[in-house]
Amino acid sequence: MRKQPISFAFSLMNLWVLMILFGAIFFETLIIYPNIFHDIPRSFETGMAFMVVKGPHDFFPPVGTLALLTGIGSLIMNWRVKPARYWILSSVLIIFIGEYLFSMAYFWPKNTIMFEEGTTVHSVVFLKQTAQAFQTGHWFRVAGCAAASACSFKGFLNIYRYRITLRHVHPES
Repeated sequence: MRKQPISFAFSLMNLWVLMILFGAIFFETLIIYPNIFHDIPRSFETGMAFMVVKGPHDFFPPVGTLALLTGIGSLIMNWRVKPARYWILSSVLIIFIGEYLFSMAYFWPKNTIMFEEGTTVHSVVFLKQTAQAFQTGHWFRVAGCAAASACSFKGFLNIYRYRITLRHVHPES
């Protein structure tokens, strides 16, 4: 059985999902966040009213999970491609640590403070401080997603180069 086309497809799918994830995070940063954080606490209420049907919490967890799963699949299926191995592993680790663990530890508590507890529990000054810390931390998430995408891209290029080289060395395969 030829595993090469499947492993290549997994790598391509992982790269595609990571590029979508990075684009979505960058879009959220430039378009959504300025509206959410411009007039605290009123802008929180407006943002929550706008995102009644669907919001970032409906998009990012499944797409992030898909990025992680396709990355793990790509890593397993292309483990023998040594030039790509550590690039893909780096991408998976960045997504797991930088997106999942960092989000759980840093962003989820701040989301609770800003959007669930709000002014009923906290002062406006504290909400503004929390929002500033959230936005500052978010740039690490953007940078992490960019780095994961770049690592995945480099790994994908190495897999592609490996396939081309293999095709010329062993034309029958």
